[in-house]
Parts: sequence; C-alpha cells; structure tokens
Amino acid sequence: MRILGIDPGYERLGIAVLAPVSHERRGGKNYNHEVIFSECFKTSAKLRFEERLKLIGEEVRKIIKKYKVEVLAIETLFLNTNHKTVMHVAEARGVVIYEAVCAGMEVFEASPPQIKIATTGYGRANKDQIMKMVRVLVDINKNKTSDDELDAIAIALTAFAHLKC
Repeated sequence: MRILGIDPGYERLGIAVLAPVSHERRGGKNYNHEVIFSECFKTSAKLRFEERLKLIGEEVRKIIKKYKVEVLAIETLFLNTNHKTVMHVAEARGVVIYEAVCAGMEVFEASPPQIKIATTGYGRANKDQIMKMVRVLVDINKNKTSDDELDAIAIALTAFAHLKC
C-alpha cells in the first residue's frame, strides 16, 4: 500500500509518498517504510489565491497518478490567531481531499498530537524531536531539511501506524 502524506498549506505544501519495505537493510538499519518521493511544493505569493489552489490540485493529481497511491494522509487544521491563514489552509486541504476522493482513495486525517505520538511516542513533542525521529524511522537524504516535507513524511508514517500496514 502506498500512502500520500500531505502537510497542508497554500504557500508551501509538504508532500511525501511512502510504501512498506520488507525489512530491507540499509546502512546497517532496518526500515519498515520507504520514502518513494518527497518535496515541498511552493506557490508564488504573486499569484491570485485561486490560481494557487489550482496549482496545488494539479500537483497532487499528478503525484496520485504517477505513484499510484491508495491512501491520503493529511493533517487536520491547527487553529491559530490568524483566521485568514486558517481559512486559506482549509481551502487548500479541501482541494487535496477532493483530488484524493476523485481518484478513489481512502482519506486518513490525523491531528498534530496523533502525529507526535505516532512518530515520537510523546503527544507534546516539539518540532525538532519529530524531525529527528522521522530521520530515524525512514532512510532519507540528509539534504532534505524542509519542515513541510518532513512533516508530510511524519503524517504518512502516522497513517501506516493507525492503519496497521
């Protein structure tokens, strides 16, 4: 089963595709999941918001088709004081979920505490602890430093843990 992990946003969208590995050894370590693809997809602030949503939809559709993913794992909204930002992120989430449903995918949503527990075992873990554990749990290039990209990997790992695959 391939899972598409999404850290939602409209300026930056963390994207990762993970698949199970049959206990392959890499560098002396056993990994249960493999990162097939990951990126931080960015849209320009110079574009109209509607155009940014269109680009997000097109990118997600392309990745779904190319990597033949079966499940979308997406983070639920974390409410902050900037309501305009929350609304725009909610709309970007809607575009991603729409593309997944149109492709016949199952949708798995996880809250920030669920992601923290699944990756670190601690529901109040900080960003650095999550990023460190993601690097322990999957073999990824050390040059991958985007928080959004690593968050997408953490979200996909959370889906694997909850779906028991």
